[in-house]
Amino acid sequence: MEESVAMMQSIVLEKPFLLERKEKEIPLRKPGEALVRVRNVGICGSDLHGFKGDQPYFTYPRIIGHEFSVEILEIENNRSGLEKGDRCVVDPYMACGRCLACRVGKTNCCVALEVLGVHKDGAMQEYMVLPVEKLIRSRDLTFEELALVENQCIGAHAVRRAHLSEGETALVVGAGPIGLGVIQYAMLKGARVAVMDISRERLAFCRSCLQADWFIDASKNPEEELKSITSGDFAAAVFDATGSAESQKKAIEYTAHGGRIILVGLAKGDINYFHPDFHKRELTLMSSRNATREDFENVIHSLEEGKTKVNPFITHRTTFDRVAGEFEKWCDPDEGVIKAVVEV
Repeated sequence: MEESVAMMQSIVLEKPFLLERKEKEIPLRKPGEALVRVRNVGICGSDLHGFKGDQPYFTYPRIIGHEFSVEILEIENNRSGLEKGDRCVVDPYMACGRCLACRVGKTNCCVALEVLGVHKDGAMQEYMVLPVEKLIRSRDLTFEELALVENQCIGAHAVRRAHLSEGETALVVGAGPIGLGVIQYAMLKGARVAVMDISRERLAFCRSCLQADWFIDASKNPEEELKSITSGDFAAAVFDATGSAESQKKAIEYTAHGGRIILVGLAKGDINYFHPDFHKRELTLMSSRNATREDFENVIHSLEEGKTKVNPFITHRTTFDRVAGEFEKWCDPDEGVIKAVVEV
């Protein structure tokens, strides 16, 4: 494993990504596929974890990149009406279409799921050939905005899973990029939203971007503060977007009787609950993985309508030819990365 991680890091740091493509190297497409040029790539926490060797689904070597926008270069007539020159976001979840999950519309958790940039090579390359049905167009959003759509879809899908009602109290633990998405779509549902994080800097950043109802410092007796602001009820829905097993374990302490816990972040390890506490609350515990095309379409629509936003979340930008030198810095928490975007 250590050897594989070292290989990944050497690949990133030694400019593995093709910066110049000769015509003969441009991939050929088959019927049902489109040739696209990658325009912008969002860097996700899972990319940074993969670089460090603690992303559980990574294999090496791997070309990263699952949050990205593309320009269509070649495409045949298709049912979606996509054309050459269209700006699109890519749904990076390659499902089998045959398993039970796929048959009931849950392609996001297909038993044979392959995610671009995780299980298969991803977006950090100039040209790609992709299935036409994985391209979702926007005529209004920029390439940079489209590159952040997938990240927001994770939060939108989690909120859809939770079936929030107007006026319910939702607690979002983790004010990182995924948490920011959960916050926005919980607010769209009319929920009263509390945001909790151990990082004062992240809470301050979140406060500057979004108008949530409460902000809670997780290092200062958060259970009592949540109890106070909810008049003793606690949160009807607790979304954990931290990826920390310890944080996910503590979610039970913040959840109202009859409430639900939605684990959005991916923790590498076991999570244990004291069953009498869980049982007496009659809690619902659910995970939320990836997103579906419905989520992509909903996020694009909300961004186009101005109901949500992504541009304020971008803290770092770089170009394709400089990414090798920037990537290692972004892994440092002191760098303060919320979202980094690469212009290809």
